[in-house]
Amino acid sequence: MSESDVTRDGVRGERPGRDALVGRGMGDGERPGGKRRGRKGGTGRRGDQPMVPRAEFTSYYGRPVLNPPTWQPRDIAGYFFLGGLAGAGSVLAAGAELTGRPGMARALKVSSLAALTGSTAALIHDLGRPRRFAHMLRVFKPTSPMSVGSWLLAAYGPVAGAALASDLTGRLPRAGRAATVAAALLGAAVASYTAVLAADTAVPAWHDGYRELPYLFVGSAATAAGGMALLASPVAENAPARGVALLGTAVETAAVKAMERRLGVVAETYREGRAGRLMRTAEALSATGALGGALLGRRSRTAAALSGAALLAASACTRFGVFHAGMRSAKDPKYTVLPQRERLEARRERPREG
Repeated sequence: MSESDVTRDGVRGERPGRDALVGRGMGDGERPGGKRRGRKGGTGRRGDQPMVPRAEFTSYYGRPVLNPPTWQPRDIAGYFFLGGLAGAGSVLAAGAELTGRPGMARALKVSSLAALTGSTAALIHDLGRPRRFAHMLRVFKPTSPMSVGSWLLAAYGPVAGAALASDLTGRLPRAGRAATVAAALLGAAVASYTAVLAADTAVPAWHDGYRELPYLFVGSAATAAGGMALLASPVAENAPARGVALLGTAVETAAVKAMERRLGVVAETYREGRAGRLMRTAEALSATGALGGALLGRRSRTAAALSGAALLAASACTRFGVFHAGMRSAKDPKYTVLPQRERLEARRERPREG
């Protein structure tokens, strides 16, 4: 019996002349394949054609195995980036306030509330109608990342706004300090839950990267918050921002490398095409911004601002790169079929090894 298989390099083991023919049945005295007994060189009619097409990485009617998400990059990738900036910014703002850095704390409170506003607007734009966001607050479902995220945003926004209002007006300082701490606690969850939201889908580049994606998103959020602090706070107060930028860059880079090593063929979506260009740009910008801030940001306001802008751009490129990697992996059946086959073969080998 002949066998053929579909691999990442195409069809393997295919034998010529084995295609089924369509257009007529076998006549009397005919053998399978269209040849007549007793005639040399007898073949089928000229109108015969293969009935079974060549095996390819496609599904029925040429449609992908998965239905790709209908999300738009501006809405969802922007939502990922702005949400991470807001949440991590609140954490850094609380640290700055508790260590006597009022300029940095105020700048980060302003940027966090602005980023939260933009993030919420992007989410509502993706939903299509503002009331759909309110509808998600009708129930609280702990097993749903979207439900948990909606409630996080609903709780985080008021405390972030109260912290900024107290800082700007100077009123109710104790309540403002409590709101700042509460915003930091909720902000840590806001900065990381979007990774769980993405990994909970069937999109291969996100679902298969469920181990590293939270570290990647947290590192990217820390990079953005450190960049915003370098960009907007006084040089005399930006020491924590330089450290956070270095830490965020290190965590983000390590998470990307670990994910690419583990994902196998799916890692191509992070290395190639638009996503690959964005991820490489993010790596270069984050390294430039982190090193520039650490070496020059302590002395030069201009260098600190440029380093901060580079870090913000790096974080945005990372989020858009992850988004486009997911979209590509959902559209190409290869990234769904091959990992499933590899996992199945690994399970079959385990009993033999035992």
